[in-house]
Amino acid sequence: MRIGVLVGGGDAPGLNAALKAAVTKAKELGFDVVGIKRGWAGLLELDTEPLDTDAVEEIHSRGGVVLYTSRTNPFKMEKGPELVVKNMKKLKIDALVAMGGEDTLGVAQRLFEMEVPVVGIPKTIDNDLSATDYSIGFDTAVSIATDAIDRLRTTAEAHHRIVIVEVMGRRTGWIALYAGLAGGANLILIPEAPLSLNQMYKLLKTRHANGKVYSIIVVAEGAKMLKEDEQLIVESKEIDEFGHPRLGGISRVLEKLIPENTGFEARSVILGHLQRGGSPTAFDRILAMRLADKAVELIKERRFGQMASFQGCEIVSVPIKDALAQRKSVSPELYKMAKTFFG
Repeated sequence: MRIGVLVGGGDAPGLNAALKAAVTKAKELGFDVVGIKRGWAGLLELDTEPLDTDAVEEIHSRGGVVLYTSRTNPFKMEKGPELVVKNMKKLKIDALVAMGGEDTLGVAQRLFEMEVPVVGIPKTIDNDLSATDYSIGFDTAVSIATDAIDRLRTTAEAHHRIVIVEVMGRRTGWIALYAGLAGGANLILIPEAPLSLNQMYKLLKTRHANGKVYSIIVVAEGAKMLKEDEQLIVESKEIDEFGHPRLGGISRVLEKLIPENTGFEARSVILGHLQRGGSPTAFDRILAMRLADKAVELIKERRFGQMASFQGCEIVSVPIKDALAQRKSVSPELYKMAKTFFG
């Protein structure tokens, strides 16, 4: 059997460990592996390279992804899906392993419905896929954000400032919540729980009235702030092939509003792609390897349309469509617990 492996969407720490495990497991089973470069774009353009165990032996600790990635959507191209099927036959690929988030796995599911043999691996630092407790890259992103918060706390205290730390999270606040809790943030703002600007000002004033000379606010890039009856949302009009706007910059808006309404000095820090970069944590490496091992097993068993999933410390399989059925959001109960530490 000949397996094609691709990564779509944003890069995430741990992907190279997954590639290493997929190739190693495939070779153990006597399968050949073709690396498809730049996600679905590589399959559309026949941009591939053979992968063997020598090629992947030392990549497990590297960030990024050696096959590269893109946000290409074949369903946005005229006869794109048909070209995918045609090129799979030309490359003599019997089955695909697609690593990605809702967009990449959404394409995989639609191709599966066209009878393309494909299995999935959850990869998104946002951790917003259903049917899996964790996805590749989330733990590393949280660790990087937590370290940044720890470092920013010292300078915030030294200058008696409010520091607003903006992290990734277009529609869910998992990174903000986990990093904020771990870093001892005084306020965490997430898309799932819009907060009024007046509530934020009141919390900051109360904290300073109690003798605190600084504050740390962690905000997800997609967080919504309520201003009277309107939602203040910061986003670009630019969208990608999956229809997602480019977010980012809400911290800069808050950096201006806070001094105007509280009198306290404020500074914003946007972590941006730092959260995706560098070596993966040990947890992400092992998670990625376990998920990839399971994905190749699914191909061996010809259980296509399935995704390897991490549930309760075990690796299981679930239909890809279940992972896409609804977005995994921060629950009200979890955010209520986090609010215990605000102020």
